[in-house]
Amino acid sequence: MEIGIRGMKPADYPYLRDFLYEAIFVPEGAAPPPREIIDKPELQVYIQDFGEQPDDCALMAVVDGKPAGAVWTRIMQDYGHLDDKTPSLAIALYPQYRGWGIGRALMQAMLGMLRAMGYPGVSLSVQRSNYAAEMYRKLGFQTVRQNGDEDLMLYSF
Repeated sequence: MEIGIRGMKPADYPYLRDFLYEAIFVPEGAAPPPREIIDKPELQVYIQDFGEQPDDCALMAVVDGKPAGAVWTRIMQDYGHLDDKTPSLAIALYPQYRGWGIGRALMQAMLGMLRAMGYPGVSLSVQRSNYAAEMYRKLGFQTVRQNGDEDLMLYSF
């Protein structure tokens, strides 16, 4: 099995619809939302016209030549918005690739890329009950604000 991480190309951007849906946290025992949920404006901000804004960055994980996951950032008014200089991050893996360390590798690659690009940090929003919250903390993200059952987390460079 060959696992790799590469920059996302414009031809890959249609995968962001799938990954946006996979990024929605569904608590154990809960029914997943309908796929149409990603068409809501508050979610479309993550992917609409991706690649057209100067701060759009994306990496894709590939397993045996097939897309397995992605991490992408942009400066946007989303749940993870901190300020207009700090990009917000989204990450998702197809379910069959979770638990292999691919998400951590994607995050580390994106953090390195954003640091090299000179950003002050990167933010995200995560539900406290989401298993990924622990990974974010282990990577060095810190909670800067709480909103209901979600944390706004920041990784500073």
